[in-house]
Amino acid sequence: MATTYSILGQAQAGTSATLLYGVPSGYSAVVSSIVLCNTTNTAATVSVYCNKAGTTNTAATALVYQQTIPAYTTQTYTLGITMTYSSAADTLYVQGGTNNAITATAFGSQIQ
Repeated sequence: MATTYSILGQAQAGTSATLLYGVPSGYSAVVSSIVLCNTTNTAATVSVYCNKAGTTNTAATALVYQQTIPAYTTQTYTLGITMTYSSAADTLYVQGGTNNAITATAFGSQIQ
């Protein structure tokens, strides 16, 4: 089993949900941390969703929900989430209250 440690995904959060990471077919993954950076001069809200294959972005799948991040501030969330690809990919999505105010980065490992 090969394990690759890397940046799993990086995206600017739009006001509609933006894909941050999806597990590729034939892999599993462990998300060790998510870093959320507000790159603007005003506070901004952000939500992060972890969806098992077939679920959607709702409060029930939220890891972070409408969290306010102050201007020019970075917040790190240490996780340890195991994600898989069965009939479809498990996914991470990010959504902001202000378009492109938050940059999200997911770190972890992919296992094949």
